[in-house]
Amino acid sequence: MSGTGWGAAAPILRVRDLDASLEYYLKVLGFKQDWRAGMVASVTRDRCCVFLCTGDQSAPRMWVWLGVPDVRAVHEELKASGAMIRHAPTNFEWALEMQVADPDGNVLRIGSEPDGDTSRGEWLDASGRTWRRFAGGEWTEAGAPQPPAPGHSAHGRG
Repeated sequence: MSGTGWGAAAPILRVRDLDASLEYYLKVLGFKQDWRAGMVASVTRDRCCVFLCTGDQSAPRMWVWLGVPDVRAVHEELKASGAMIRHAPTNFEWALEMQVADPDGNVLRIGSEPDGDTSRGEWLDASGRTWRRFAGGEWTEAGAPQPPAPGHSAHGRG
């Protein structure tokens, strides 16, 4: 690489036990270990690189978005390998996306191109709460009352 061109991002995920995390990323998620230097290790899968680190180089429970060609195929593979699937593939405007947790609560949001105009699914946030998007575009926690439709007030026609 020359000039001011940027390379791919390599997120740093904080882990409590590097050996246990390496075992999960290698055996369950299908990454390979590139190197290990004390409290830091680099793992890759295809063109995706992630650093795992004990110590204070990252905040706990980080989220990272990783693009793949076919998230449904990745979901089937990871489900069969025993990965902690936090949220099955769900279609959103930005991607057909799933969530996978690691043993330390870091979340890998893995996605591919969205499925055209199919219905949009519910969203699972970092606290485990489910959110739903309504026709007007508002996100509301599941179980909360639906916001009024455009042109209507909460008490009837507006």
